[in-house]
Amino acid sequence: MILLKTEKMLAHKDQHVGRIVFNNPARHNAVSLEMWQGLADAAQAFAADPDIRVVIVQGAGDKAFVSGADISEFEGQRDSAAATEKYDAIAAKGMQALKGLNKPTIAMVQGYCIGGGLAVALNCDIRIATDQAKFAVPAAKLGLGYEYEGVRKLVDVVGPAFAQEIFFTARQFTAPEALAMGLINRMVPVAELQAFVQNYADMIAANAPLTVASIKTIVGEIVKDESVRDVDLCDRLVAACFNSEDFREGRTAFMAKRKPQFKGR
Repeated sequence: MILLKTEKMLAHKDQHVGRIVFNNPARHNAVSLEMWQGLADAAQAFAADPDIRVVIVQGAGDKAFVSGADISEFEGQRDSAAATEKYDAIAAKGMQALKGLNKPTIAMVQGYCIGGGLAVALNCDIRIATDQAKFAVPAAKLGLGYEYEGVRKLVDVVGPAFAQEIFFTARQFTAPEALAMGLINRMVPVAELQAFVQNYADMIAANAPLTVASIKTIVGEIVKDESVRDVDLCDRLVAACFNSEDFREGRTAFMAKRKPQFKGR
C-alpha cells in the first residue's frame, strides 16, 4: 500500500500490477481537491516503480467509477478567479500525471462515469466497462466551460460528431452506446468485470515492458499535431527494443517453446 495524503485515494500493488482507487463511495467517488492531488501522487509513485508494468484505475464500491468533480466544494474552492485557477492547476496536475504515466493504464468502469470521471477514463489507455455503466459530460447543464485538451481528447477517441452529441445533449449514454461510438474498448457483464480486467492486466504485465512502453509513446506521438511529433524519439525506442535483453529472451523462449521471462531491460 502506498501512503497518500488523503484516505479518499488508495494506491497499492500486487506483483507487476498497480491499482489506483477513487475512494469516496458515499459521494459516488466524486473527486475533491485533495483527491486530484492524491491522483497525481499515486500516478507518480507508480511511474517511478520499476516493478509496476500496468496500472488499473477504478472507483470504490459498485455504484460509480467516478461521478465527476465534487461540486459541493465549488463554493469554497472555485468562488473567485484566483481560487478557480488554483483548483484547476491541481486538477490538471492529477490528470497530467495519469495521462503521462509511462505504463499502460486500464480504466475499470462500473456505474456512473460522469464529467471529470469520464475525463479520468479518457486519460487511461484502455477502458473496460460493465454493461450497466453510464457515461455523460453534463457541462452544458452546469454552464461550465470545457478546456481545449479535454475536448480534443474526446474527439480523438470518438470523433467530432459523437463528441458534439455528448457535449450538446449532456445526457447519459448507456454502455452499449459507449461501445458503439468507441468510447470504451470492451463491455462485460457486471459479475465478470473484476476477473476480465485482472486477466487483461496480467496479460499486459507478462509482455515485454520496453515494447509496451514504446508503443504507448509512439501512439502518443501519432495523435499529436504533425509539427510537434518527435519521430526521432520513436526511432530510438524501437532500436532500444531490438538491442534489449528482453528481445534476446523473447527469441530464446520462442525457439524453446516456453513462456518468456521479461525483465524490462
